[in-house]
Amino acid sequence: MQLTNRAKKLEKKPMTLAERAYLPAIFQGLSITMRHFFMKKATVRYPEEVRPFAPIFRGLHVLKRDEQGRERCTACGLCAVACPAEAITMVAGERKKGEEGLYREEKYAVSYEINMLRCIFCGLCEEACPKAAVYLQPDKIAPPRYERDEFIYGKDRLVEPVSPDARSVRGIQLTADQADTLRARMA
Repeated sequence: MQLTNRAKKLEKKPMTLAERAYLPAIFQGLSITMRHFFMKKATVRYPEEVRPFAPIFRGLHVLKRDEQGRERCTACGLCAVACPAEAITMVAGERKKGEEGLYREEKYAVSYEINMLRCIFCGLCEEACPKAAVYLQPDKIAPPRYERDEFIYGKDRLVEPVSPDARSVRGIQLTADQADTLRARMA
């Protein structure tokens, strides 16, 4: 039974000897292989060579400090609310007497954790922070690890170092003069 009259009759042409031996297909495959063999490699030998980052690249998180070396984070929780992957958790605490040099406000983050396995590096936490405490570095990527718990970054890995020489302002490294001025102000 034929449903339509659009059926097309095809003639089967007999194959030549070369076609029966699959020679044209073999030579076509070899030509593709040779073409790819002499092309520029798409991969990079990572530890030795580093690909250039895009100007909009967002890398590892850092919790910034202010000019006096105090933590900027006030544990408001806006970064955790803005995070679509729910990768940020924090516990807020009250500043005690004698800790004025450590924390900027009366309230601070006792613990601040980012699960790098969940993080999608979208930058919404950086945009949501009213104190400019969260910053995604444009030049650092999360290093490879072997254990899952090593991807949960706490304050020990996130907070910017106190030393003026190792500090940066919004991702820009301090010059030697700026570091000396900051060191004198902190002393």
